[in-house]
Amino acid sequence: MNIVVVDDEREIADVIELYLQNDQYTVYKFYTGQEALDCIFEKKIDLAILDVMLPDIDGFQILKKIREKYTFPVIMLTAKTEYMDKITGLTMGADDYIPKPFNPLELVARVKAQIRRYTQYNDGGKEPGEIIDFGGLLLNRTSHECIYNEVPLTLTPIEFDILWLLCENRGKVISSEELFEKVWHEKYYKNSNNTVMVHIRHLREKMSAPTGTSDFIKTVWGVGYKVEE
Repeated sequence: MNIVVVDDEREIADVIELYLQNDQYTVYKFYTGQEALDCIFEKKIDLAILDVMLPDIDGFQILKKIREKYTFPVIMLTAKTEYMDKITGLTMGADDYIPKPFNPLELVARVKAQIRRYTQYNDGGKEPGEIIDFGGLLLNRTSHECIYNEVPLTLTPIEFDILWLLCENRGKVISSEELFEKVWHEKYYKNSNNTVMVHIRHLREKMSAPTGTSDFIKTVWGVGYKVEE
């Protein structure tokens, strides 16, 4: 996989290059925008990491030129935290946006997620609805694979189906009754709520391992459960 990195802060560009090379990526590193653009038009690039503020061409201009010809993922880096900068980047076609300072390991994880998503979405052999990929979570229904923040999780079939249902309806609260009847395919009774609660707890415990937190699945008290969009 070939990745272009452009940042006029040489120490940051060097650190990014080091971490990506440690994960066996081929890195084309530049300190100016025009050099990066020349490389993008000459090489086969799989992902670009662009600093917004550059001495010659700003990152948004590079992004615009990339999107005129290519669909590979683009991650924007900036020291700015203004909300409108993020909106600008995403509106122009950026796939992710990371403010400085950042953890290099988080950046590498974002790179992996973007490349994985791009590869899957451009794989004509995949059936629609087979994969859910968002918020650091990958669910593959065919292979029963679950990866959360780059960590593979071993889920029981029931746990997998619960997580799939919640993610498929992310942003929507799913009641215990609906969840039980759709996952277990049985009629809901009063004690069924305890069954749901136990499985949700086990699922949260497994998902807390990669992050140290268990807030991916939200409890809406008196209503049910949901996953945020």
